[in-house]
Amino acid sequence: MSKLAEYRQLEKNLAEQLQALEALKGDDGLKKEIEFETKLRALLGEYSYSLKDVINLLDPQASRRAPVVEAKSGARKPRQVKVYKNPHTGEVVETKGGNHKTLKEWKAEHGSTTVESWLTK
Repeated sequence: MSKLAEYRQLEKNLAEQLQALEALKGDDGLKKEIEFETKLRALLGEYSYSLKDVINLLDPQASRRAPVVEAKSGARKPRQVKVYKNPHTGEVVETKGGNHKTLKEWKAEHGSTTVESWLTK
C-alpha cells in the first residue's frame, strides 16, 4: 500500500471514530454513568476511601474467593482406544493414535486400508 493510500485510509478511520465519539457524547446513558462516577470518586475522596475499601465493606468475601477460570475453548476430548487384530498372526495392537510401531509395520506390509479393516473396536 502506498503512503498516500495508507494516509487516506487512516484519515477515513479517524473520521469514523470521531463520528462514533460524537454519537456517544449525546447518549443519556453515558452522561448518567459519567455523573455517577464523578460523584462516587468525590465521595470516596471526601471520606478517604479507596475502591478496594468499598468492595471489602460491601462484600467481605470478595478477596477470599478463587478467581474465575475460563474453560479452554480449544480443549480436545480424549482419544478413543482402537484395537487392531492381525488375522494372519493373531497379534493384537491397542493404540490411541496412528504412531504405533507395529501398526506402521503392518500398514507398510499390507496397506493402510487393509489394516484399517482389522479394527475391532
